Amino acid sequence: MPLPSDRIGKRYPPLLYAVGREKVREYAQAVGETNPLHLDLEAAHGAGHADLVAPPMFAVVYCSGAFMGALFDPELEIDFAHLVHGSQRFEWGPLVIAGDEITTVLEFKDTALRAGLRFDTFQSVSVNQRGETVSVGTWTNIIRGDQ
Repeated sequence: MPLPSDRIGKRYPPLLYAVGREKVREYAQAVGETNPLHLDLEAAHGAGHADLVAPPMFAVVYCSGAFMGALFDPELEIDFAHLVHGSQRFEWGPLVIAGDEITTVLEFKDTALRAGLRFDTFQSVSVNQRGETVSVGTWTNIIRGDQ
């Protein structure tokens, strides 16, 4: 199984995501979120927010497009038939509010072979229009060898 060690540090083009009120609401409803800050504009305003507050894991929405370049990068030779999502974790910054514009940059951070499995680690850094880092994500994909 190829190990693309020479690609560690590769960065993919920034992706801009405009956070829409209805997307925040739809995501909150889809994941069963009941906090009115994510669903009710009046509640969000009453709590001092300019618009609906995105649930923390909405980061998956504004980051996912940034992964397309990496997942389809021929230099990484990712075999989709053997790809398994391993893990993801986030460090959070300021809240993401509907109306924000989030720019995400993805970097290929590491690759390793363990027990016949290839572990690829990526880091996403997402920044709002004010230059504040709203999230840093660490994502690990596992690629199984031929079975």
